[in-house]
Amino acid sequence: MNAMELKQLSHLYKNGRGVREVDLAVETGEVFGFLGPNGAGKTTLIRTVLGLLRPTAGEGRVLGLDIARQNRELRRGVGYLPSDPALYDFLTGQQNLDFALAVRGVRDRSRARALAERLDVDLKRRLKTLSRGNKQKVSILIALAHDPELLILDEPTSGLDPLMQEAFQDLVREEQGRGKTVFMSSHVLGEVEVLADRVGIIRDGRMVTVDHVDHLKKTRVKYVSCEFKSDRPDLEKVAGIRNLSLDGRKAQFTFVGDLDPLLGALAGHGLADLTVADPPLEEVFRSFYEEGSGQA
Repeated sequence: MNAMELKQLSHLYKNGRGVREVDLAVETGEVFGFLGPNGAGKTTLIRTVLGLLRPTAGEGRVLGLDIARQNRELRRGVGYLPSDPALYDFLTGQQNLDFALAVRGVRDRSRARALAERLDVDLKRRLKTLSRGNKQKVSILIALAHDPELLILDEPTSGLDPLMQEAFQDLVREEQGRGKTVFMSSHVLGEVEVLADRVGIIRDGRMVTVDHVDHLKKTRVKYVSCEFKSDRPDLEKVAGIRNLSLDGRKAQFTFVGDLDPLLGALAGHGLADLTVADPPLEEVFRSFYEEGSGQA
């Protein structure tokens, strides 16, 4: 059984924006990265999946439960970290944690104590006195403390320092090792790159691709560096070449598309050196937003 299955799922606001006809299956036990800029529909989709917004079309199941009719039941098995957590600033971190666990009916606090130590969370101070990063650690703790089957994390490392980001990444890997599923929205593409098995990219409310990270990097964009023995060809006219940088007989650029036409354009011009490399996920992501979209 997949942890999440969405079929033609839509939620449209009165202004016509929202998410449209999303098809997505998130496998049990995987870390799934969910990418898109502000306003692309990430939070709307997450809130619809959790039953906090009602679908205007389509259907979805999370942990085998219908998102529209069984949303209360499904949230029991989900740990949700919103991009802007709404905690009680006048309470301490411990009081916020105790309240969240009491609402869920969790009596065993051993996991919460272990996670608090792991994340170095200060639970004694009132939330309003904590820095943004320390508030975020309390929010992460609350999302994980009841040992959910599915973690839905919206910008989880926002405000965390680099060392705590590494600790969080280790924690995600361990949760996956325990068979848990992680659905993670993030602007930190390097973080998604090292954690996610697959990524989905959303643009203007529609999913534009879902694929394995390695496959996306190999097939979508290439970094190309070449040097010619004599005069170089007119690379400005070659379709798919972007960010072209020329230095005498040397050229560097990114390339999107089928490599055959590119190699054909380079052939016969006395290549002295040619390097074709996979890009970081950031370049892959950018290519989807530059290509055919003046709205992103």
